[in-house]
Amino acid sequence: MSLFRRTPVLDEFTRMRDEMDRLLSRTFGSNMPSTELGAARIDGWIPPIDVSETDDEILVRTELPGIAVRDLEITITGNTLSIAGKKEEKEETEQEDFYRCERRFGGFRRIVELPESVDSERVSAESDNGLVTIHVAKRPGQRAKRVEVKATTRRVPLPG
Repeated sequence: MSLFRRTPVLDEFTRMRDEMDRLLSRTFGSNMPSTELGAARIDGWIPPIDVSETDDEILVRTELPGIAVRDLEITITGNTLSIAGKKEEKEETEQEDFYRCERRFGGFRRIVELPESVDSERVSAESDNGLVTIHVAKRPGQRAKRVEVKATTRRVPLPG
């Protein structure tokens, strides 16, 4: 039995999401982790991630509330970062004439392709109240160079 009642609106969103997955898969080919997202969608949970960059490192942050550090696996191979884990929760309420037990569980895996400039030997991670931050150092001398864009005064004629 499903907790969600099917409605035309929900069916339409599901159809649009599936069509978007197919479009992205056709556009990006094997670089699009559509099976990862599809599998996670079945489990009902895809943890959000933020990726940012400084001069010295790449920072990857993900929100993993309720996941113990022992149930988390972070690996890096070359420039591919993998974050995987499982979540198991059980909530029980017992009263004189009432008993309720709810369980939520499932696994996830997120794959992040990092720039070639990362040093996969210098990686660290910490967890603070469910916010996991991963630091991936850049190799020395691999910093991005800023290219200045100069405005021209030449006018381009408008079409028509």
